[in-house]
Amino acid sequence: MADSKKNMVRVTQTGSPIGRPKDQRATLVGLGLNKMHRTNELEDTPSVRGMINKVKHLVRVED
Repeated sequence: MADSKKNMVRVTQTGSPIGRPKDQRATLVGLGLNKMHRTNELEDTPSVRGMINKVKHLVRVED
């Protein structure tokens, strides 16, 4: 059986995507963020960490 308690990471958008490259906007949408101060809780995987690293100047991360 799969582990019932998975590591989660809470991501909050703190910066505006206005004037940013399209790939950074798409990364925010991929993280489930598209408006300022919106928060999403995601599973802590290497792919999610890579997306967060790409837009680290636009988000706040809480473990």
